[in-house]
Amino acid sequence: MNKLYIGNLSPAVTADDLRQLFGDRKLPLTGPVLLKTGYAFVDYPDQNWAIRAIETLSGKVELHGKVMEVDYSVPKKLRSRKLQIRNIPPHLQWEVLDGLLAQYGTVENVEQVNTDTEAAVVNVTYASREEARGAIEKLSGHQFENYSFRISYIPDEDGNAPPRSRRGDYSSREHGHSPGGPAHTKQLDFPLRILVPTQFVGAIIGKEGLTIKNLTKQTQSKVDIHRKENAGASEKPVTIHASPEGASEACRMILEIMQKEADETKAMEEIPLKILAHNSLVGRLIGKEGRNLKKIEQDTGTKITISPLQDLTIYNPERTITVKGPIEACSSAEAEIMRKLREAFENDMATVNQQGHLIPGLNLSALGIFSTGLSMLPSAAGPRGAAAASYSPFAVPEQEVVYLFIPTQAVGAIIGKKGHHIKQLARFAGASIKIAPPEGPEASERMVIITGPPEAQFKAQGRIFGKLKEENFFNPKEEVKLKAHIRVPSSAAGRVIGKGGKTVNELQNLTSAEVIVPRDQTPDENEEVIVKIIGHFFASQTAQRKIREIVQQAKQQEQKHPQGAGPSAPAPQRAK
Repeated sequence: MNKLYIGNLSPAVTADDLRQLFGDRKLPLTGPVLLKTGYAFVDYPDQNWAIRAIETLSGKVELHGKVMEVDYSVPKKLRSRKLQIRNIPPHLQWEVLDGLLAQYGTVENVEQVNTDTEAAVVNVTYASREEARGAIEKLSGHQFENYSFRISYIPDEDGNAPPRSRRGDYSSREHGHSPGGPAHTKQLDFPLRILVPTQFVGAIIGKEGLTIKNLTKQTQSKVDIHRKENAGASEKPVTIHASPEGASEACRMILEIMQKEADETKAMEEIPLKILAHNSLVGRLIGKEGRNLKKIEQDTGTKITISPLQDLTIYNPERTITVKGPIEACSSAEAEIMRKLREAFENDMATVNQQGHLIPGLNLSALGIFSTGLSMLPSAAGPRGAAAASYSPFAVPEQEVVYLFIPTQAVGAIIGKKGHHIKQLARFAGASIKIAPPEGPEASERMVIITGPPEAQFKAQGRIFGKLKEENFFNPKEEVKLKAHIRVPSSAAGRVIGKGGKTVNELQNLTSAEVIVPRDQTPDENEEVIVKIIGHFFASQTAQRKIREIVQQAKQQEQKHPQGAGPSAPAPQRAK
């Protein structure tokens, strides 16, 4: 339940007065009204209704000569780290909002709330109650364009407990398992999400819900038709939870229902299949130079297009994959598209779990790895109480230096107007970020030097990766890859390569990143050489951590056996 506090009430107000007032504004109260002198409490079963009541009534409605205040009822002991921010411009980029929130402290989690309001609403968890208090003081009434932020505390049941996964986050709501439990014991639920024309929603549900009941029974699926989302929109999202086969069958049946309705009403000739997919997964669906999509089109006889990146906003973190063709062909394409998306998602989740162990205490959902994907990742990479990996080199975070190479034309977007974006990024990540001068007037790349501990590296590189994706600095049909250089002691280079290139090849197989130790390097003044890493964000991060781990182990062995003369290191080489 979402308990609301109604304040500044006249002593003459009765419970019936409140019921009538709420009812007149289409906010009917189903539970009891607990009336005290000057204030009252009411309950709403759903957060959406609670938000609507606050936005409709607080500071706007007069009852018996006094303007009432409406807000969440949060006991002082639960006023800790969790806030709700309302009246956010719906077109505001995650990048901008997240940078604003980060100015007031470490953000552990940001979760969008689906509401019927035009403006966006998010729930935010800060790392400490002091940071949350500072944010609520500074951001209340913050003007952005013609919108004024409204902020409330919301109950933080875990405020005084060690951080753990919360039932309200994406992972528990969408994946069908508690993030606090072992992820490997149950397959991740990766639902199929499609868009259907609003005019066909009634036909899909059927009289008294019989059609949708029959569909879910036949396919052993759970189908959610989000009728209240985007009021007045021409299309509505539908989420299908089922096995891959069950989801495909449910999707095919929905297409058939819509086509039959279209034929009878002569509404449209051919109804395309529209699949919704998170932006962070779409690059791997497309494949290098669009090869994956082309193959699916050829194999199924369909035409597939993907909505542009420019359509992404805080209210729309998903791309629309439109498939055109006969129903059977669309169904075949759907199965292949979802197979690719599911594979990318599961790889990311596996890497997330690994990252959580490699950087103890790292809260991945707070990092905003992709500018539109704050809720993409579970709020914890496995159980908080689980033992960390046997080797943990970061008990005391040490400063690391990573050299990223970005397209020259992307430099302006990374720096921002008057350096605003790069300063904001440095504050958020807790890192030093500098862009080196170009090597020449025709240079196609610029070097970004990032200095900071492991978590800061993860945050900074993640944001830069997200910016490169968002701003279209790569071929739209190509997957965005990070090109990173790290320096390692020349004495440890042989360890990174391994005998006959075994270690570096294993690294590549494990991480899916390309790892190169160039031949014939002359060590610099610090007796270090360069290792090049090229890959998708998660692949690059895993490779970086693994290489740092190998170097750390080599250093520890040298400290134990300073006089020990081991076999000479193999010559630096590129993995085959």
